[in-house]
Amino acid sequence: MPWYAWLIMALALGSILGSLLLLRDSAGKLPLSEEQLKRVHERNAEMDAKDADQR
Repeated sequence: MPWYAWLIMALALGSILGSLLLLRDSAGKLPLSEEQLKRVHERNAEMDAKDADQR
């Protein structure tokens, strides 16, 4: 393979890895109040029960 093909492949791989690292660094936790967190847990429990009934 010619040298410029290796260069293009290295740039593409570097671009993908850089994007993933940037995405990981910029991701933050979603601040939820206690009430919102309680509703999320209740909804998850309901969905788990619903899935168990369907199986």
